[in-house]
Amino acid sequence: MNSLAVIRANDSSKLRTALRDLVRYGHMSYAGVPKRLEPGLADSILVNVMKSPLKSVCTVAAVVPLMISAAVAIDRLRKIHPPAHVIIVSPRHEIYHELIDYIEMLPEAFIRKHPFQKKILTVEQ
Repeated sequence: MNSLAVIRANDSSKLRTALRDLVRYGHMSYAGVPKRLEPGLADSILVNVMKSPLKSVCTVAAVVPLMISAAVAIDRLRKIHPPAHVIIVSPRHEIYHELIDYIEMLPEAFIRKHPFQKKILTVEQ
């Protein structure tokens, strides 16, 4: 895990689309599953990383570890236009190590569907 992507959005559909856009158009690979993040925490991460005041608050947020370095992720992010605000957090940011420790305790952003689960039928005699 080389960097983290914090995604801030106004609704869950934009959040989901932004996560897909990172993979599909940004050619980024995840080092784990996206985790749900409290919107207030995501807003404070933005202020911490960007060193600028907050213009608007988000209503949903997620964090996902990336397999690529922060520099490559930022470069690829500049070429796509996801429908949500994406912040790349690198190990040089002081909040990075706090997020790494905290990320394991967070719930998954979206419930995964298991396509290969089959209903087991029992035969009564």
